[in-house]
Amino acid sequence: AANVASLSAHRAIDQTNSAVETWQALLGDGSVRRLAITNKELDDLFQRTGNAAAIARPQAGDPDASFVDVYVALASVPTIGRSLLGDAEYDRLRQDLKPGQQAILVAGDGPYSFRGSGYVRGGIFDRIELIQSEGSIRFRDRNYRRLGAVAAEGAPDFPEIGVFVTPDGSNLDPGAPWRFQLLVQRATGALDKAFVTTGLDYSTPDKFLTAPVSPPTVVAPAAAAPTSDAVEPAAADNEPPLWQRMWQARMFDIAIMLVAIGVLTGIFFFQDFLVKWPRAYERVRLGYLAFTLLWLGWYEHAQLSVVNILTFFNSLRGDFRWDYFLRDPLIFILWSAIAAALLFWGRGAYCGWLCPFGALQEWTNKLARWAHIPQVRVPFWLNQRLWPFKYIIFLALFGLSFGSLGLAEEMAEVEPFKTAIILHFAREWWFVLFAVGCLAPGLFIERFYCRYLCPLGGALAIPARVRMFDWLKRYKECGSPCQRCANDCPVQAIHPEGMINPNECIQCLNCQVLYHDDQRCPVMIQKRIKREKFLALQSPSMLPEPKRKPRVLVTVNGREPSVERKPAASQAVSTEGENQ
Repeated sequence: AANVASLSAHRAIDQTNSAVETWQALLGDGSVRRLAITNKELDDLFQRTGNAAAIARPQAGDPDASFVDVYVALASVPTIGRSLLGDAEYDRLRQDLKPGQQAILVAGDGPYSFRGSGYVRGGIFDRIELIQSEGSIRFRDRNYRRLGAVAAEGAPDFPEIGVFVTPDGSNLDPGAPWRFQLLVQRATGALDKAFVTTGLDYSTPDKFLTAPVSPPTVVAPAAAAPTSDAVEPAAADNEPPLWQRMWQARMFDIAIMLVAIGVLTGIFFFQDFLVKWPRAYERVRLGYLAFTLLWLGWYEHAQLSVVNILTFFNSLRGDFRWDYFLRDPLIFILWSAIAAALLFWGRGAYCGWLCPFGALQEWTNKLARWAHIPQVRVPFWLNQRLWPFKYIIFLALFGLSFGSLGLAEEMAEVEPFKTAIILHFAREWWFVLFAVGCLAPGLFIERFYCRYLCPLGGALAIPARVRMFDWLKRYKECGSPCQRCANDCPVQAIHPEGMINPNECIQCLNCQVLYHDDQRCPVMIQKRIKREKFLALQSPSMLPEPKRKPRVLVTVNGREPSVERKPAASQAVSTEGENQ
């Protein structure tokens, strides 16, 4: 397409125009744009790609049946937003929008989902993106909020409705044309897929924009949607890959993540010193868990999932691409650190310190203890028989993923991480109820979900026995007869015989604090008592009086005579022996 002069390059949204319109009115003036593709039109798209494998597998069903039907609108425009979202939802959206951010409403129908499942396993909506000029905008789960229904009068019911907020720094110009691009995939084998992109062009109606404030500039409009079997659309020749742009945009977050991992490494390396100071240790641990929950989890949404493991192993069987896993720098760094930690210390580095949901469980249990909620101790024989459930859940998901990765990702909702950490409980009521149901037993049984149900913990525990280092110290009396550490272990990972189970240990270091505590550990108490006895015996008050030479006393009739001493004879002392 030829270059055109864009009068909208310097036009902003008119915030004074906020009249509410009907669904048909919004469709009529272009406020809402539609992309509808039938099965036959989809076959034609793949036909143009020349991909023989995709052409050989036409879409099943009626050729005229709908494959995907998507509606797109710029919801940050007051009239469009209030009409589609309703007054209350639009006001909440406006409060959340930062300067320069825009909101896009996407509603879809048909068998093909515009959301897909990539945001579940990697946090990225990999099927949609916005193209403006030479830049592209992709969305993460933190930029998405689900909408139950379109509020505009006459709007149809949609099974999928989402509001996407442009990420910080993306700079979508609402006054300039942009393109909504949809990635469509087709299975061409057990593990192989072909891809094609299509989309729609969007321009904000002039009546919702202010007049130009400066002379127009000449820009190139968004390119037409390419049709190819590549996952990521071709970028400009001088533009770095998407994953590199994402890393460059999050350098500050990456630095914080690396510092946090360095601090945790220091805690493990210098644990023998730290655990000697119980109060300092408790403050360090609770502070680190607060950082994990608040920053790593609720702010950055860097919550690992068993879906990451399923996706990785399935990619090894097919077309493995590093750039897919590099798109989220924090998740990539976290997995790299956990892979190394598994070799060194087992699962505890993540499960005990870097898991936001685990930190949430520990903090809720801590608050429950402060509120004097009674704690339940599970008998060890029952504790052992409940351990296998998390391994069974993981193996079931792992096996299911080889047949259908999409179905395995849906079943992975057995993890409440997405609801509790990523979406902050802002989800359908049944997901929220399940997440609360996983947290509630933790008020009485510390880390209940971690112990018995977490498939990610089960996956990380499997290689735990091959760890290189075992720095958790034990006395020969541990387990026989002493049971203090076993009784105080937060996850009951210590057997009655005194052995620490590496598959269940979360490296909380509680047993190491006890190991050095001469007020609670019986072995250390005995050592302290012996030391105190020894020091007491060395005190001056306990030393015997020095021996004195005997003094001979002369008596007369049993009484000491009074002797008048003369000055000249003051040095002479008579003794009984001399008198004799």
